Amino acid sequence: MIKSKRIAVTAMAAVLALAGAACGSDDPVTDEPAAEEEATEEPAAEEEAAEEPAAEEEAAEEPAEEAGPFLGLAFDTGGRGDGTFNDMAGQGADNAEANLSIAVQELEATSDQDRQPNLEALAAAGNKLVVAVGFAFGDALGPIAEANPDVYFGWIDGYYDGANIITTAFSEQEGSFLVGAAAALKSQSGKIGFIGGQEIDLIKRFEAGYIAGAKAVNPDIVVESAYLGAAGDNAAWGSPDKAKEIAGAWYADGADVVYTAAGGSGRGMIEAAVEAGDGKWAIGVDNDECSFDTDEQKEHRLTSMLKRVDTAVEQMAKSVQDGTAEGGFYTFNLANDGVGYATTCGNVDDIVDQLEEFKAQIIAGDIVVPTSPEGL
Repeated sequence: MIKSKRIAVTAMAAVLALAGAACGSDDPVTDEPAAEEEATEEPAAEEEAAEEPAAEEEAAEEPAEEAGPFLGLAFDTGGRGDGTFNDMAGQGADNAEANLSIAVQELEATSDQDRQPNLEALAAAGNKLVVAVGFAFGDALGPIAEANPDVYFGWIDGYYDGANIITTAFSEQEGSFLVGAAAALKSQSGKIGFIGGQEIDLIKRFEAGYIAGAKAVNPDIVVESAYLGAAGDNAAWGSPDKAKEIAGAWYADGADVVYTAAGGSGRGMIEAAVEAGDGKWAIGVDNDECSFDTDEQKEHRLTSMLKRVDTAVEQMAKSVQDGTAEGGFYTFNLANDGVGYATTCGNVDDIVDQLEEFKAQIIAGDIVVPTSPEGL
């Protein structure tokens, strides 16, 4: 298998080599395996055939490899290590590298000015698919995709109409509804909280679903809400101290469950829950945060709202590899397991049946989850 190429921004300019990429058609969300090329060989002499293993058996043992760059991942500010959104995208690239035998290149924006050159660099390096991770790539992605028609571009949390642009959205409100219901089912005080990162429509979908789910269980529940920054304030995704301060104050004031949709800032919330003591719960976001919590933190991790960015990235790569990729808009929701909730820590085991009933009602259309908290 080709080893992944984790390329620094400063080093990328020295290795750019423009190359074409294969195009295809149809939906990137596919379960069909990539077609394998049949090996051809010269017939062996009869006396050699009895001694040597069949060439077909040897070929079957070795997976096909993609030559050269294939998947370029453009992270926004924060990149790998946030434990949530960006790490899920990175996990998808890791899965694609392992399962599809492709080479991966990554660049991270350290400022707003890095997005366009990073996308250009990954396209010029010869990647067949370049994925922009995050809504903030909108201004940069369209013109670059139009200038590189032989490269597929994926955009997480965005929309741009282009023949070579695969854009994805997630029904965050649906997954958030379920963790909101879990919060209300577990709350003893009837008071819970929500901490968002930037105050933008995307994060308000998390808030709206959470409030709606909680009120479906307890119409009288009190939900406190706060945001860590205005639109465009990238510090909102990396301010665990600020999240910890807000969550700690709410816990002290009687709230017993807090949900944070703010990237790496959420690590401050789980610290506040541990310090607040027994009966205080934290809900994670995007990733299954229980999987890397300490043992003490696991005791306070109620659940996490799962946003399967990893699935989206891997499926895009697979569709480009097997020639079924097609530009367009694709939604990941409860019906296709694009969002959900985690059970790893075991702290929602006693309410799973109720959560699954809510899930079934949402999939059936009996519950329509709001996308804005206004009016709730």
